[in-house]
Amino acid sequence: MQFKKYSKQRNRSIQGLRSFKDTLPTNIKRVINKKGHIYSETLNNWKYIVGDRLFKVCYPKSFKSSNKFNVSTLFIMVKRGHEVDLEYSKKEIMNKMNNFFGYVVVESLRFTIFDNERKIFFDKNEQKENVTNFKYQEKIKNVKNEKIRKSLLELTKVFRKK
Repeated sequence: MQFKKYSKQRNRSIQGLRSFKDTLPTNIKRVINKKGHIYSETLNNWKYIVGDRLFKVCYPKSFKSSNKFNVSTLFIMVKRGHEVDLEYSKKEIMNKMNNFFGYVVVESLRFTIFDNERKIFFDKNEQKENVTNFKYQEKIKNVKNEKIRKSLLELTKVFRKK
């Protein structure tokens, strides 16, 4: 491998295959390390942090990191009627998150209440083969490569299941 010197972002870079994190600009790396990493790890491990009982009634909405004026805050969406349960376990959630990351990540929790009355009922007999919208179906049909077309259809089926 050859080393390239004096590029715009780094003093040295390796030519050839690079990892994804090395291809990102340094400004974006700082933002991801600062905010995105904490929120994404919280989303991935939310069930472990809050437990099975609270996992069913709440989820993290956003994360605001600390600055000169505010402390770091995690915003949580809570199903109506379960606010008290979450309020009582507030300290436990903050302790688990801080222990999980190894340093003080969250200093306060804020709750937002949502109502879960809008339920959508699907008839089991009405499942379609193609699950995409009509405008996306037309775009997929216009793809010339057959393998790509089939993989896009399979991808839409997987998204429908989730």
